[in-house]
Amino acid sequence: MKKKILHIAPQNFAGMPHDFVKMHRSFGHESRLLTMYRNTLNFEEDICLGLKLQTGSFARKWRNKKVDMNTGGGLKFAGPGNSAEKLFFEFRDIKNSAVIEKAVKEYGLLDFDIYHFDGGMDLYRDVRFARRLKDMGKKIVCCYFGSDLRSRGIFSELDSISDLNLTVEYDHLDLYKGINYIFFPFETSGYEIRERSNSAVKIIHSPTNRRFKGTDKILNVIDEVKKIRNIEFILLENMDRHEVLKVKSTCDLAIDQVGGEMGGSGYGRNSIENLAMGVPTFTEFAPDYFRFIGENPFINSTIGSLKEDLLRLIDDKRERDRLAEFGREWVEENHSYRAVNRKLAGYYEKSNIEADE
Repeated sequence: MKKKILHIAPQNFAGMPHDFVKMHRSFGHESRLLTMYRNTLNFEEDICLGLKLQTGSFARKWRNKKVDMNTGGGLKFAGPGNSAEKLFFEFRDIKNSAVIEKAVKEYGLLDFDIYHFDGGMDLYRDVRFARRLKDMGKKIVCCYFGSDLRSRGIFSELDSISDLNLTVEYDHLDLYKGINYIFFPFETSGYEIRERSNSAVKIIHSPTNRRFKGTDKILNVIDEVKKIRNIEFILLENMDRHEVLKVKSTCDLAIDQVGGEMGGSGYGRNSIENLAMGVPTFTEFAPDYFRFIGENPFINSTIGSLKEDLLRLIDDKRERDRLAEFGREWVEENHSYRAVNRKLAGYYEKSNIEADE
């Protein structure tokens, strides 16, 4: 029996929530994505509430402080840090409620069978929408995509009524015992490996967050490599993602995250886009994570080994070509809609959530 599946997310993080939606649709389910805030990197939108996200300097400092406060390891629990924060979130829920409830009626948001809270976050800070769904007998899934579980933590009330908890991040397995790992879905049909004939080996780095990606350290290594090899290095920041993809497709190598503040966190959509286009990619894994994903095409580098690893690949075109082909094959084997949907169907079955493959 085909199901109606609604994904709810603060934003379309790196396009991942919408990729899950497209995966569901490819297997005949009716699926939508509801986001609270518009994304700024030109990823697709479906139903977007267009709520106002505080973006001023004070808001940035507050978010950075939250990240700094919550890097000690162990499962964190989201909640206001003081009475002022509590009042702020209560006021925000009141302010947003008219827009949210209008969308609930307009789009029939209570009529779905399965609800994925992507990022583990409700439309309301007090989790009232998820509680309403649970009272109606709906199935609830929480899926974590990145720093949400590391820095913010879980909303305990939403967690307590969730039927299934998923993560696409390996390090979450240590933070949250019993959470289920799943590769995020990625459709490769829009990506192709282009023939490249660059006069100098072209290397790209396109960070969304310099602190997390280790950008400043990477730039120091690149300066050293430039002194002894003929390379073209491209740093892309704050650009339309479609323009970024065009540039990526012309490159010989890519550096994702090495030496960042979330060191060893592996890879995300950025890396998978690289591999799908046949661009071998350097990124830093924790040793256990690298073993966990099995044989793979990534060049696992630390900031200490990055220079040597770069020189090896710059000098070895045959190895670059091998990794280009292997990378594309690996993405299709692990991140294709077919592979991810099969894994998700297994998790649904174990959690008494019904959805056909």
